[in-house]
Amino acid sequence: MLNLPTPPLNFFADFSVQVDKPQEVGQTHHGVRRLIPILGGQVQGQDWTARVLPGGADFQLIVNERMAELDARYTIETDGGDLIYVQNRAVRTAAPEVMARLVRGEAVPPELVYFRCSPSFETASASLRWITERLFVGTGARHPDRVVMRLFEVA
Repeated sequence: MLNLPTPPLNFFADFSVQVDKPQEVGQTHHGVRRLIPILGGQVQGQDWTARVLPGGADFQLIVNERMAELDARYTIETDGGDLIYVQNRAVRTAAPEVMARLVRGEAVPPELVYFRCSPSFETASASLRWITERLFVGTGARHPDRVVMRLFEVA
């Protein structure tokens, strides 16, 4: 057996992403396809802040009554003016009745939902290049008007 260390997680940032009403494409051969427009939001890191720019979207696939696959793509602008492209893939699972409430846009206690994500970042900023060279994971919660996430760097 290899003696490899378990990587620790370092806090990266808390995201609060404001979302609009879903655009429901409907039942496709993969599942129920939905698009959730992103309106804006805030990011709070350990010595930095950013804002979520409007214009992105969360492309969702409701795979079955228990599971949704999420693929959000948007841009944030740091307090220093640097732009960062975010692609955040996630899995959200819960009991069928809880998932039905989420799809209807109702408030659901976060502890009833497994919501895990793996964001990646792209930027032209030389000082932020390091975020393009790391893995990140996070946990999240869906509220009627926003998605909140706590993200960690895998050290």
